[in-house]
Amino acid sequence: MKKAGDLLQTFLRRFLSFPNSNKTRKMEDMLGRYCYNPSLRWNPEVEEYFIKAYGADHFSRISIALTHPSCYSCLRVNTLYSTSDAVIQKLVAIMEETEPGNANDNLSKCESNVVGAGLKQKGCLKETNITQDMDYCNKATDALKENLKTRSISKCQFPGLDYVVFVGGSGPHMIDYGNTHYRPPKEVIVSRKCAEAVLRGAQVYVPGVVACSAHVEKGDTIAVSAAVEQPGLDGGWGIGITRGTVLQGLETDPLYFERNGLYIGKGTAMMSRAGMFRVSEGVAVDMNHRVFNLPSFRDVLEGEIFLQNLPSIVTAHVLDPQMGERILDMCAAPGGKTTAIAILMKDKGEVVAVDRSHNKVMDIQKLAAEMGLNCITTYKLDALKAVCRRNESYSTTDLSFGKQNGDVTIQNSDMCSHVERDSSVGPERVNADRSCMENASNCNEKANERRYVSKADIRKNIRKVRNGPGRNQCNGDRVQNSKGFSPNSFDRVLLDAPCSALGLRPRLFAGEETILSLRNHAKYQRRMFDQAVQLARSGGVIVYSTCTINPGENEALVRYALDTYEFLSLAQQYPSIGGPGLVGRCEFSDGYIEEWLRPGEEKLVQRFDPSSSLDTIGFFIAKFGVGSKDGLTRENPAI
Repeated sequence: MKKAGDLLQTFLRRFLSFPNSNKTRKMEDMLGRYCYNPSLRWNPEVEEYFIKAYGADHFSRISIALTHPSCYSCLRVNTLYSTSDAVIQKLVAIMEETEPGNANDNLSKCESNVVGAGLKQKGCLKETNITQDMDYCNKATDALKENLKTRSISKCQFPGLDYVVFVGGSGPHMIDYGNTHYRPPKEVIVSRKCAEAVLRGAQVYVPGVVACSAHVEKGDTIAVSAAVEQPGLDGGWGIGITRGTVLQGLETDPLYFERNGLYIGKGTAMMSRAGMFRVSEGVAVDMNHRVFNLPSFRDVLEGEIFLQNLPSIVTAHVLDPQMGERILDMCAAPGGKTTAIAILMKDKGEVVAVDRSHNKVMDIQKLAAEMGLNCITTYKLDALKAVCRRNESYSTTDLSFGKQNGDVTIQNSDMCSHVERDSSVGPERVNADRSCMENASNCNEKANERRYVSKADIRKNIRKVRNGPGRNQCNGDRVQNSKGFSPNSFDRVLLDAPCSALGLRPRLFAGEETILSLRNHAKYQRRMFDQAVQLARSGGVIVYSTCTINPGENEALVRYALDTYEFLSLAQQYPSIGGPGLVGRCEFSDGYIEEWLRPGEEKLVQRFDPSSSLDTIGFFIAKFGVGSKDGLTRENPAI
């Protein structure tokens, strides 16, 4: 059936080559409409800025690449409990269950080729022979591209990254939506974020459905398209469609023309139209024909593998953590780099992971437990306040649950050290009404002991017990709070800074970022970097990374760091598989000047270009060596 559809579309293309037919033009419009050919929208000033940085042709290629997912999935193996070879064997077995007949072919493709064997014999290549390293990296890149063309499962052949497994995908595919000019297919429009997730391999879940054709029943074949933000009359952006809108597939439909080229596949409706807008969760459409086929690893080999982008894995490796060291991950959620660091240290030492969100800290704890890691300590802490203030005493009161019986207790601690710990774990939901009464009594008694414990706090904790553990409580557990850390107290610091995320793929919209917002991101990152510099000891290491293509958050940060802190220097990175950084500067119309790298510095950073042959997300890594801080004080502008 699919072959017949492809042949039909080939025939139509040839037939549509006659230019003087109105019918021909209408059919060509129909054929071109039901495809995936998005155009990424940018803020005009941001687009002009990036064209200055990259050149028009290069930026055009980047924009196109950003609208597509990478052609492969990257899995990091938990080497404390498994090996790449063992994981590959298990994945092949799983594929045999889901795709019978393909396992033997995939297994034969899993074996390392001559390049991989050569790298293995040489062992970890040293930084002293950079030219040789780059030669092997280039060969590994070629091998990766060749393997992924055949959708193989293969071990990474970049030096030192043999604990990484690549699983190839495919696409873009031409989908036959069964459309004719007089009978359009039944459709579902999903939100942009839902569409981006589907392009990465997810299903269409109920919350992502925006609009649906009339008379859709369970089991119907559904064409799925994306609603992407469009410029509004007020100067803002919006999709201009109300959730629950009925689609007719005609030109009178909302966003009919805007959906041209935004069809991401088709699937089977798992519920009726009424159900899609009545229930709050569940799969709305099972995507069985996708523009991009990427495997899903949900609930697959949990604890043994972690789905992670290649540049993120490289970032943890560049940090070069050693056993017994004390390492800080300043913006750790969701914990991918944190766990990668812990595994590279063989779970020996201390990895301190902080994030300002309670739920995100809980996510890090869950991931660490899933992967069996014990050296990770998590705290709730804003990275902008990571340094403990000197000569400052703290007196804090924390209202929390007791471990044994769920009583509400008040903890009072004088912050002589840098960490405030909640010594309690949340209650189990047993006889909730009785617990509520007991806790209410305890709260009232202890509230009399500390006048600054409000009744609102008491009522809040009572509701927690009555309602039981929820998402925010995570079975009642609480995270440890921190007031910051002493200066010079970490051997290595990783700052994977919050950023504009303009390198993430696939991306269907980028118009929300303005020149002002990009500058604000950069200012925010500099403040965080200032904290990192104070926390890293002399002789230590700082690694800075982002997932954006914005030079103002990447090369400009490096320029700021080197010009501000005389004891910092760029360090050679291993492995070095990304491209060089940007050299020069950019002058804006408002007189603002943004300085980037200077000649000779560009090869000491790694810039991952989404349009390059590596086919990764847009990413940036800089590694700094921390020299002697002796003689430098707070009065010194370099500290």
